[in-house]
Amino acid sequence: MGSGHTITVRRVRAVLRGAERLGIDTRPLLQRAGIPPLLLGDDAEGVTPARFARLIQDLYRATGDEFLGLGAAPSRRGTFAMMCYAALGCADLGGALDRAVRFYGLFPGGPRLRLESEATGRTARYAVLSPLPHDPDHFLAESLLVIWHRTSSWLVGRRIPLLSTEFAYVRPPHHAEYEVMFGCRPRFGAEVTSAVFEAHWLRAPVVRDQAALDALLRRSPEDLLVRHTWDVTVSERVRHTLRQALREGTALPELGAVAARLAVSPATLRRRLDAEGTSFQRLKDAVRRDSALESLARGDEPIALLARRLGFSEDTAFHRAFRRWTGRTPGDVRGQSS
Repeated sequence: MGSGHTITVRRVRAVLRGAERLGIDTRPLLQRAGIPPLLLGDDAEGVTPARFARLIQDLYRATGDEFLGLGAAPSRRGTFAMMCYAALGCADLGGALDRAVRFYGLFPGGPRLRLESEATGRTARYAVLSPLPHDPDHFLAESLLVIWHRTSSWLVGRRIPLLSTEFAYVRPPHHAEYEVMFGCRPRFGAEVTSAVFEAHWLRAPVVRDQAALDALLRRSPEDLLVRHTWDVTVSERVRHTLRQALREGTALPELGAVAARLAVSPATLRRRLDAEGTSFQRLKDAVRRDSALESLARGDEPIALLARRLGFSEDTAFHRAFRRWTGRTPGDVRGQSS
């Protein structure tokens, strides 16, 4: 949690509270992370995100708890990873967040989380509802918002701007840190601790796969502690949307439908693809070509069915397109693969 340059000593002290409550000697953990214990007495000091991440990794091991002893009940190591794997199977961010909320709701003593849309339908809110009696500095509650926000941005490949953050406690002396942490002005004394964002992000497609998640989990928690934009190109998001339609056995969407999925206008989508040196038709052809080559290599799908699945009304149109893409006929490729 921080701007990406330093983590304040105040946060370091806060993250140690749970381990100290459990009677764990934290001095060796600080030393292994390269953080001098005497540093903790000076609020003007800070530590690098890498050292803070190392400290948290060691605290995970020492406490056996992903909540670091700060929650009402422990969260066994690996729980966050399994939640991410569960969310990865959703088509859009709204489904992923709903699944994440329900996942953590299965554990007795876990934090009560809620995802809701405002009455206007324009904004949505992710809230931490339950009191956390072992979290006097509110570190766990704030971490849940930080990790939710950055994981959500990672899932959709774009940094999600927050409209506001609200906290269910009085304004602390270090309140200026919150705008740096969340990128928006905070409000204190609210009913619940929550983050508010535009509701259209709930329709944003999940663009990450299991290999990308495995890499993220290997680098956690540092990748979630340092602010990232998590950008992928517009071309990659369009490819993902088209490939997903083929996997689900639905018709390939046209440009307007893809633009709506990406929460932009068709004109904006054309403009961004042009800036990346491509077009919607080129991406659609590339996805159909790759899918055709995969099917022909397997040899388990009749060419006529393959043509229809890829959106061609006639076999001859598919044969012409395939020759244009590859310089060969579908029969030639299937013959070479058999």
